[in-house]
Amino acid sequence: MIERLYLRDLVTFDEVELEFENGLVVLTGPSGAGKSVLMSAILSSFGYSTQGAAALCEVNLQKPEQLKSDAYELENDLTVKTLKKEKLRYFIDGQNISKKALSDMFLPYVKYLSVRDKGGFESDTLLEMIDGQLLSEDKTFKQLLKEYRKRYRNYKEKASQLSKIKEDEAKLAELIEYATYEVEKIASINPQIGEEEELLKVKQQLSRIDKIKDALSTAADIFTLEASVEEVYRLLDKDGSVFNDAMNQLRADFEETENLADELEEVNVEEVLDRLADLTTLKNRYGSIEEALAYKESKEKELSGYQNIEKDKSMLESFLALEFSELQIIASKLSQARKKEAKILEKSLAEYLTTLKLPPLTFVFSSDSLGEGGMDCVEVMLGSSKTATLSGGEFNRVRLALMATTIPADKSKQGVLILDEIDANVSGDESIAIAEMIHKLSSVYQVFAISHQPHLTAKAGQHIVVTKAGQKSKVQVLNDVSRVSEIARIIAGENPTDEALEFAKKLRA
Repeated sequence: MIERLYLRDLVTFDEVELEFENGLVVLTGPSGAGKSVLMSAILSSFGYSTQGAAALCEVNLQKPEQLKSDAYELENDLTVKTLKKEKLRYFIDGQNISKKALSDMFLPYVKYLSVRDKGGFESDTLLEMIDGQLLSEDKTFKQLLKEYRKRYRNYKEKASQLSKIKEDEAKLAELIEYATYEVEKIASINPQIGEEEELLKVKQQLSRIDKIKDALSTAADIFTLEASVEEVYRLLDKDGSVFNDAMNQLRADFEETENLADELEEVNVEEVLDRLADLTTLKNRYGSIEEALAYKESKEKELSGYQNIEKDKSMLESFLALEFSELQIIASKLSQARKKEAKILEKSLAEYLTTLKLPPLTFVFSSDSLGEGGMDCVEVMLGSSKTATLSGGEFNRVRLALMATTIPADKSKQGVLILDEIDANVSGDESIAIAEMIHKLSSVYQVFAISHQPHLTAKAGQHIVVTKAGQKSKVQVLNDVSRVSEIARIIAGENPTDEALEFAKKLRA
């Protein structure tokens, strides 16, 4: 609720200070006096684009219960201020704020309807209105919508994960191919720790095998003298055991060497050299055989991870296919409830629309892809015409009728509604119907309305008149007596008749 307005230097206004009441506040006065200019100052304070701005405009209001901000500290009694010097600057509770941030903050709480406005019949807005009715009266629908939104958010998250996997599929295939190649390359060589040292030793032995065999052949003659040496030790009566042990060891070593020579004869030299070349290739690429084996193990784990990704992809595809079907079922139930509620709203609107001399309103549903609120798209037909073909006045009268029909059952406060000559150029019956609708809306909104019609003016809880003398405008809050005079002026002009005064009293009764 807006409690106070203070401004200086706004077009033809030098200074204005007004305190507002809750409910319906009507501004009247002669054409050109400055009513729309004054209203524009309020709108500008909440980030709406307007043609003119005051040098200083200060609006005090009660903070809406749901209004919260992480960027600004907000008191329960808010002050929104605009200052115009070289440019227009915005403040909330003394804190600088951008026009966009201010507009976004108050958009749900400060609504503006004028003859130039044709918003409010977008599919999302209409669905929100229908859902609002259902949520207040149908617990099953409330639970169903809550379940749908929760599951849909999860569905979108999983779909995003699947999309990311698919985007990376080409890259993933390359990674899998490369990792497989690396693993198979190392696995085909199958290196063993310490193997290279053994092969180098064999290579060295192979390079000396002929010399070893020649040396063994020559050195074998030593055994022909063994018996003679033993005889010397016997004749000298000396212990020959050391010599005997040495000869036995020598015989064993010669035998072992001969066996090795025989084994080396069986070795394929080319195979040894090729094996050493393979091991050297691994060492040159990975640093060592140990590092090559560690790399192979890491790539095998990587491949296992890729396989899990493929598994995840398959699981996600299965989940999404199943969940899509489930969401369609829930969305279908939501759609059935909305269509049923729409029929109820159509009947409720009929009386208003008849009085406004407008044809019946029909909600037309169509199906779309699954979204946050289901699969419904909805538009409004007035008779056989779409709302886009209506005049601005007709359009907003239909919108008012919808707003009046969908007032919350708990009468919870909906914020501020600003109406700029919404009842202009209408007949008597239409004026009465509009006044009834706006008066009904004032039970949940604080309504500011510029009016040139007596019926709406008479229903105001607070009546403010704007007048202009020369180039200066001023405002005045009217009492009961002056209100009757102003209503009579609206009925009959600047010099109202006795009949006009009587009719004004009757409207105020």
